[in-house]
Amino acid sequence: MDTEEFAAKVEGIRGKLYKTAYIYMGSEHAALDALDEAVYRALRACKKLRQPEFFDTWMTRIVINECCNELRHRKKQLSLDEIPEEAAERFDALPLKEAVRSLPRELRDLVILRYFAGYTLRETAEILDIPPGTAATRQRRALSLLRLELDTFS
Repeated sequence: MDTEEFAAKVEGIRGKLYKTAYIYMGSEHAALDALDEAVYRALRACKKLRQPEFFDTWMTRIVINECCNELRHRKKQLSLDEIPEEAAERFDALPLKEAVRSLPRELRDLVILRYFAGYTLRETAEILDIPPGTAATRQRRALSLLRLELDTFS
């Protein structure tokens, strides 16, 4: 795959990739940084992609991995005591965001891809490299847990 073909493919799914990064990172600036880094890493590795028909899922997986790496890096650098009080209050005022973040990673990834990034259940299963039946089961479990979590805010 040459650079122009790579750029065209990324541009075609840039909106979904950005939504995914934004949900993980929580801010526009951080999402754009993670997305830029992911695109850079993917460009360097695009020659290793054996099945070009899976480009979208491959690229989405790179974005997710980059977001997780960045969040791990941030966690090491920033303790809760260092978050400005005003920012912490605004963050706490978002029950859905908090409820999604409280889910186990396997369920959180599925919810973010399905409901915030706009992928279908089949595409989500491919991105997460799980069978569609497992994705459906995780989706039901995640929605059930979110419902319980959000009922406590009502």
